[in-house]
Amino acid sequence: MKEKLKRAFSLDHDTTSYDEIRERIIDGGRVTGTNLCILMLAILIASIGLNMNSTAVIIGAMLISPIMGSIQAIGYGAAVGDSAQIKKSGVGFLFQIVICLSTSTLYFLLSPISTQTSELLARTQPNIWDVLIAIAGGIAGMIGMTRKEKSNVIPGVAIATALMPPLCTCGYGIAHAKLNITLGAGLLFLVNAYFIFISSVLVLLALKMPQKEEYTPRQLKWMKRRAIVTTIIILIPCIAVAGYMVKNANEDSSSVTGFETVVPIEKVTSEIKILFPEVEEVKIGSMESLGEDGSINNETSVFVYLNKEMDAEDSERMEQWLIELYNGSCNVIISENQ
Repeated sequence: MKEKLKRAFSLDHDTTSYDEIRERIIDGGRVTGTNLCILMLAILIASIGLNMNSTAVIIGAMLISPIMGSIQAIGYGAAVGDSAQIKKSGVGFLFQIVICLSTSTLYFLLSPISTQTSELLARTQPNIWDVLIAIAGGIAGMIGMTRKEKSNVIPGVAIATALMPPLCTCGYGIAHAKLNITLGAGLLFLVNAYFIFISSVLVLLALKMPQKEEYTPRQLKWMKRRAIVTTIIILIPCIAVAGYMVKNANEDSSSVTGFETVVPIEKVTSEIKILFPEVEEVKIGSMESLGEDGSINNETSVFVYLNKEMDAEDSERMEQWLIELYNGSCNVIISENQ
């Protein structure tokens, strides 16, 4: 059984030559010429998508972005002991980051729309699930890179790991002096980049790539220790954010009784403000009602507080939007005063 499983999951049968793998990874990590032009275009597209809250545009930017190639090139250098390649690709990667931040910051400074869209806010809270996605994506990406025939793995990994949008979100935070957004998006980018790098190294080591320079036992011990410490440092805030999200999700989904226990729902508030600027705050709670048979029912209620008067058409649209959001099982109560 062990041998059968080993053969079933073996990566050797369709692996291309070592020279071809090296050429693909090195070419993908180049920062000049075509890759640099495409990077600039991807930054602009991603920034516009985040600014206009368009998921489709953001996905398009992730598909054409070449930034993951630099991370894989650094991983290749680390896996085969090529310090010159690590240095060259590392400098190129830092240059790409500077270009991304400069371009996105300039765009958001010039853009007349400064709203914090839901797509921007979604890139500011890295958690343990982002770590798992980055690991799985990094492994899948390097496996796809080392096959004899190219597949659709690389575009899928580019979408899943999302390296470009967090960098552009950092640009938004810098442009509007939003330190929390800049730090949150920066951490998400760091998480994705680091675990893609680690995953790439592990896949290349599993494929037994020829070593350019053999590491000494002392060097290997130092590298392992440094990798473990760095991983723990990066994981700590991700686990903390995940715990906070789970706690909030449980609180939001738990039943409440009476107006005194109304629970604020910040995410809904931020999204509804984009659609309806008249909204000041949204809260969710429950209220008791008397059924036709005399029984007492607890019904979910959404309380919407306005900062100015809303016309009837917008009020109806907002009410329908909230009802659909809660699967039709809620009452919407609109008030101009808290």
